[in-house]
Amino acid sequence: MWYADTIFVNGNIYTMDDDNPRARALALRQGEFLAVGDREDCEIFKGPDTKVIDLEERPVLPGFNDTHCHLLSLRGKQFLQEDCSSGKVKSINDVLAIIKKATETTPEGQWILAGSLDSAKLAEKRPPTRWELDKVSPRHPVHIRAQSCHMGIVNSQGFSLAGITGSTPNPQGGEFERDSQGELTGICKEEAHFLFVTGMGGGTSFVPPYTPEQYLTALELACKEYNRYGITSVGDALTGPPEIRAYIQAHNTGALTVRVYMIILDINLPLIKQLGLSTGFGNDWVRIGGLKSFVDGAIAGHTAWVSEPYLNRPDYYGIPTKTPEEIEPLVMEAHRAGMQMEIHANGDRAIEMVLDAYEKAQKAAPRRDPRHRIAHCTVVNDKILERIKRLGVVVCPFISYVWEHGDKMGPYGDRIERMFAHRSFLDQGIPVGASSDNPCGTQHPYQALQAMVTRVSSGGEPMGLSQRISLEEALKIYTRGSAYAAFEENRKGQLKTGMLADFIVISQDPFAIDPFGLHELQTLQTYVGGKLVYNAL
Repeated sequence: MWYADTIFVNGNIYTMDDDNPRARALALRQGEFLAVGDREDCEIFKGPDTKVIDLEERPVLPGFNDTHCHLLSLRGKQFLQEDCSSGKVKSINDVLAIIKKATETTPEGQWILAGSLDSAKLAEKRPPTRWELDKVSPRHPVHIRAQSCHMGIVNSQGFSLAGITGSTPNPQGGEFERDSQGELTGICKEEAHFLFVTGMGGGTSFVPPYTPEQYLTALELACKEYNRYGITSVGDALTGPPEIRAYIQAHNTGALTVRVYMIILDINLPLIKQLGLSTGFGNDWVRIGGLKSFVDGAIAGHTAWVSEPYLNRPDYYGIPTKTPEEIEPLVMEAHRAGMQMEIHANGDRAIEMVLDAYEKAQKAAPRRDPRHRIAHCTVVNDKILERIKRLGVVVCPFISYVWEHGDKMGPYGDRIERMFAHRSFLDQGIPVGASSDNPCGTQHPYQALQAMVTRVSSGGEPMGLSQRISLEEALKIYTRGSAYAAFEENRKGQLKTGMLADFIVISQDPFAIDPFGLHELQTLQTYVGGKLVYNAL
């Protein structure tokens, strides 16, 4: 008979298992659940060396699984940059002060990198210009990444090093913003911005790459932060060779405390094929996921490609970043190579383009359950919902944007009732995973749960109330749904015999409090594979 390594008793346990939704005890062996049920169900596996832990009636949930975020590819790197988040800056002068201070410790000529700027929350309601940055950093190139990660601001020194002038043409799918005189303002959108994002999935950049040691430092800090929120698994949706190396090295040394489904940027497809890899290769800690591509811009940045114009710009429909002639061959090649595709598509025009590509690939080379994904899939309609269902596509909509970016939704008008459409997806039987898109959105899971359940912004404005879902549905999206999105529904997402022992202990019963108080919940303990990786008790 096998004995349990650890038995947890006296818990208020929500398992997310439809056949056994509530439990009082958990028995663990070698990182998996040996039994989940009443105390007597688990204590039959008690041996002479079994450790028994009293949960003291605290609530327990499966660990959160953030199916589309940027744990290392973006969030981790932010720990290596200046912090311009809304908690740190309230005005352009605050931003400039941070950059000026950085010039005092950065060798002349080296890049100053900053991130997390939400210009809509600045007093001026705009980002700084390159001329304002030049005043505080005339001899250092500067790049500030917006929170959306689809826009950045570069100063004159940065443009000079990159060889970009007022006459430089816009790259395909991007824009160097210019003023009425044709002068560069410093704002770079989409593909123009990505030229300055260091190490973006292994792509080239005007900014020097980080060192392997910096990657490991960034990963350790990001894992600690995610564990503190109760996140035990992620899909890192922008990985390339540097991130893959860091994840493998951290796993080999035991430093990795978040399970990672690596969603690899499309420029790396030749390498993936050369190595003979495909979706699913790896182990329970580090696994090859899908292939990531983009076809449009951002919701918060108003660059999503939509069929109806933005209300504040009657002749503007957003920015498509790829054409059908570009995306369809890529999807076909990845599909034939056994890769799951995950394509960033926010606007309805972009989503239709993605569905066309998926349908053509599956028709030309039928695969059983390719489970291709649409990241964000924000603006939908009945036709889109029907096609998604018919094609077996998995969607990963934003989970916290209503709360965090509700103040930016005005230009979409009544389309808000068809955005972040959790209710519509579930009613259609469409598989849904939970995506924070962190750092573009907060990785705070309890805030995300509140947003999905209430559909009320941080400013108190209701936004698309027809898309509200129940707390149980939201939790299942955040656990079971995300596991399904990664072909891991038999290993994760439920507290169930034989599954990975990834679970959290939280401060209050989420089903016993006002939904508008969900954001106040806290993670007290996080266990990954039965190992305690975060402890606030």
